[in-house]
Amino acid sequence: QVQLVESGGGLVQAGGSLTLSCVVSGRFFSADTMGWYRRAPDGGRDFVALISGDGLTTYSDAVTGRFTISRDNAKNTAFLHMNKLKPEDAAVYYCKDIASGSWGQGTQVTVSS
Repeated sequence: QVQLVESGGGLVQAGGSLTLSCVVSGRFFSADTMGWYRRAPDGGRDFVALISGDGLTTYSDAVTGRFTISRDNAKNTAFLHMNKLKPEDAAVYYCKDIASGSWGQGTQVTVSS
């Protein structure tokens, strides 16, 4: 059974930083591409960032230059380092194991202006 558990969300002032973590179990983690998404105003999930098993990264235009996705394969963990946060970054953030299609439960990020 695949499980993803996010943590690290919270309240931060605009311009501040947060790091989200996603611990994965039940998968051969190092081979999987991992993604971060966030809940959109329409209720869908917007793409934020991806990292492949060998470390190749992709970002949405909205976060390029401010967010960094990384992974620690020894700890089965993916990270999203968020810098220069803006009020419009506030959302529930989800990680996803792309190969299995499994999602975490989400972690809330709130950005005060």
